[in-house]
Amino acid sequence: MATISDLSKGNFIRYNGEIMQVEELQHRTPGNLRAFYQIKMRNIRNGKLAENRFRPGDAVELLRVETKEYQFLYTDGDSLVCMDNETFEQIYLDKGLLGDSVKYIKEGVKLLIAFENGTSPITAEPPQQVVVNITYTEPGVQGDTATRTLKSAKIETGAEIRVPLFINNGDNVKIDARTGDYIERVK
Repeated sequence: MATISDLSKGNFIRYNGEIMQVEELQHRTPGNLRAFYQIKMRNIRNGKLAENRFRPGDAVELLRVETKEYQFLYTDGDSLVCMDNETFEQIYLDKGLLGDSVKYIKEGVKLLIAFENGTSPITAEPPQQVVVNITYTEPGVQGDTATRTLKSAKIETGAEIRVPLFINNGDNVKIDARTGDYIERVK
């Protein structure tokens, strides 16, 4: 068991039976009153924020979390099959851990996966940016580069994103893997 004063931003704790990640931690001493810690935590399972006050001596269960990089191989039902590039061990990762970003990642992308006590994955993070191929979009017209108007385009993963008018079928584009926002065209 650890005390509240041992925590820092990014730590994982068990709070009310749920796994929480510390997002913000402030030590406050208001006037003549006793000091306390104001902590904002995010629930790993459902993403909800919780905020609570703790006294400096309060005990919390600090979790040992190991983070490893895995390569996404293929989709199997509601799971993603990922492989550790060092040991070649394969794991099944629930699509829900990636949220909406699962629509924008393709095979071969490296994911950052966190494990509690080396057993089951508790979080998964896609890369910041990913390069995808445009499979279908309306053709661009000469001189369409002047405005910031966007059109819809279908990418190789089957998801639909918004791209500038000058993007054509077969172009490679870099997108934000978390939101699907267009960043730039890749040659």
